[in-house]
Amino acid sequence: MHSYNTTVLRPGFFLGLSISNLQTSPETVLNLRHKYNRRNLLRPLSKVPLSLLLFLGYFSHRLPAYVHAPGAATFQGTAALADTRHAVSFGERPSGSDAIAQLRNWISLELKPLGGQLALDSFTGQTPTGPVPMANIILKFPGTSGKAVVVSGHYDTKRIPMVHFVGANDAGSSTGFLMEFARVASKMPHSDDIYVVFFDGEEAVVNWTATDSCYGSRHLASKWGADGTLSRIKALINIDMIGDKDLDISEDDNSSQSLRSMVWQIAEKLGDAKYFRHDPGAISDDHNPFVDSGVNAIDIIDLDYGPRSSQYPVGAYWHTALDTMDKLSAHSLQVVGDVVVELVKELQQQS
Repeated sequence: MHSYNTTVLRPGFFLGLSISNLQTSPETVLNLRHKYNRRNLLRPLSKVPLSLLLFLGYFSHRLPAYVHAPGAATFQGTAALADTRHAVSFGERPSGSDAIAQLRNWISLELKPLGGQLALDSFTGQTPTGPVPMANIILKFPGTSGKAVVVSGHYDTKRIPMVHFVGANDAGSSTGFLMEFARVASKMPHSDDIYVVFFDGEEAVVNWTATDSCYGSRHLASKWGADGTLSRIKALINIDMIGDKDLDISEDDNSSQSLRSMVWQIAEKLGDAKYFRHDPGAISDDHNPFVDSGVNAIDIIDLDYGPRSSQYPVGAYWHTALDTMDKLSAHSLQVVGDVVVELVKELQQQS
């Protein structure tokens, strides 16, 4: 980005935890997972009924971050925050790094059980410092109308010399958001194709220019232009930097006016209008290659991250070592998730 113009229960915790523990927050549950490891669980086994041991053993091969209620198609900000935290745990994740390859593998493993068509869109980004291998992750839930709605965001972080930049908000929050949206989309009735796209290479390798930025989105816009997919897209909704505890979504002049109006109306209907600003300015992000190709697109972004100054026009947390998990909230992810899910549902009703 650049601008200057359900109840959750984890199987396996029933042993040794009180009822109050089972009702604790998702963040505490994540900590309990480490506290109540296999060694701790094995100590009282002689007192545990065989049926309960078999139950625990059945689930011991995999402990997912969250278990959603069957049939639920509601966005859970707590789940998105947990996925954000997991993405950030891989450390710095610039394009071409081992860390982003590991993150890509984890994302793919989590998406595969959702039942969509999963594909890696691999390519080589021609950067100012040389060629860099990159890959977009594309999950498609086919519909019947011949039209498509795309929800996208990036999962790479900027490589910043001498700075340990883990990018909790940029791009941890978009990664976690897309993971949770994919789960919702897998259960959402839809006539249009729904694409969930994780872009690689959004960040500039040296300095943000038209050719040193948005590598993944530029590549996919070109590819989809050639194979005819672009002409079928009703809307592309790009998500970026939306985990900030102090949420205020920018209004982007480069985004479609019709989609901007829909988003602001939905936010008002949901009681979240205060999080959506009305001081538009032009923003460059992964939606631009699609806008330039004639696609109806919007960028949903909080371009105000930390205290501002002449040195930090976007905020002191942006592209600094201060972009860490403590700056984020499940509530902010929930607000954006509710709006985007409702927007996709409304778009499904349009011909």
